[in-house]
Amino acid sequence: MQKIISKSGLAMILSRLEAFQRPKVRVEQYTTDSETAAEVLWSAFMSGDIEKCVIVDLGCGTGILGMGALILGAERVYFIDIDKDAIDTAKNNILFLKSEGYLKKTVKESREFVFRCMDVRDISSFIEDEKVKDKRFKVDTVLQNPPFGTRIKHIDRLFIEKGLELAPVVYTFHKSSTEGFVKAYCRDAKVRITQVFRFDFPLKKTMAHHRKRIERIKVSCFRLERQ
Repeated sequence: MQKIISKSGLAMILSRLEAFQRPKVRVEQYTTDSETAAEVLWSAFMSGDIEKCVIVDLGCGTGILGMGALILGAERVYFIDIDKDAIDTAKNNILFLKSEGYLKKTVKESREFVFRCMDVRDISSFIEDEKVKDKRFKVDTVLQNPPFGTRIKHIDRLFIEKGLELAPVVYTFHKSSTEGFVKAYCRDAKVRITQVFRFDFPLKKTMAHHRKRIERIKVSCFRLERQ
């Protein structure tokens, strides 16, 4: 297993992962930029939120956040997404990481990583299922880049709620224009915002309605902590 010794090294590996082949507009399937993902993942790693932790990549898409967590030494990562095609791509990315030596050759599904094709609304049943298998089951950290809510109203809020239902620490991406909403939600829910990362997020032309080859939008990632 190759060791990752730098944030830039992590970004390089993540840039080689397979992206969405047929991105779906309704669920806002945009591939997370590898540099952005590495920035947040490296900070999470340095904060003790990844190594030897149980992670959920909620709305995982092609799995870039969860893959980075596995590379950085997560004990187990759950990849959860409503779209089967996205889950299939994430599985391909696991195979790629193993073949390139970035994960242990002995890494096996169900022990180090689990794929679940399910709606975020059903996360409570997921928790109950895992507790039946292991009464000590708990999630340490949620990593998520959810839909921004431009197609399905309030889906961004739902992801925050479900993420905090799963774990005491959540890293969640949102349009910077909704930063006020996130702060107000956290204040009302008695959730601490301990860090805010701000990015000019590059959205590549992957859908018919896109006009520019690359359009940059302002995105913020919040580290949330239940009090």
